[in-house]
Amino acid sequence: MAGETQVDEVLDAATALVKRLRDEPDDEGVVAELTALATGPHGSRVREHLDMLKREELLEVQWALEDVLDAASPKKPEPEAKPEPEPEPEEEDDADRPLTAADLNLVYDDPRGLMLYKSKRGDRWFATQVDPRTGQPQTFELHPQEIAGIKQQLAGSPYWLVGG
Repeated sequence: MAGETQVDEVLDAATALVKRLRDEPDDEGVVAELTALATGPHGSRVREHLDMLKREELLEVQWALEDVLDAASPKKPEPEAKPEPEPEPEEEDDADRPLTAADLNLVYDDPRGLMLYKSKRGDRWFATQVDPRTGQPQTFELHPQEIAGIKQQLAGSPYWLVGG
């Protein structure tokens, strides 16, 4: 019972200080006393009370009370810095690993149905042609001895892409 009386006295003192602040909104002494009450033993109750009182006050008083509440509120712990992700390991230059479309550069594109690709890493060549039996395009790797012959056959063709 004595604890509640003490809390009531502190809240009454905070209310009286807010009234003084209304008359003198720039009074740093009043702001310091309110901050001391809001950080004291009954600080959480005082902060709730000040938050409720500020809603009915003039704008200048509201700002002063917000400053008191900001100064008196327990600071939230800053979130831990997230560890930086480990860099992905460099891809090994494995000539036999499966390739995806992203690993290939289109170097020759004949609208009649032949496309040639060169791998971005290494010296692998692939061709895509329509299979006459199924009508579906099929991609296959060219053997090193085939590449020179194909380049010779297609030399001067307008379907070579720049940079290929």
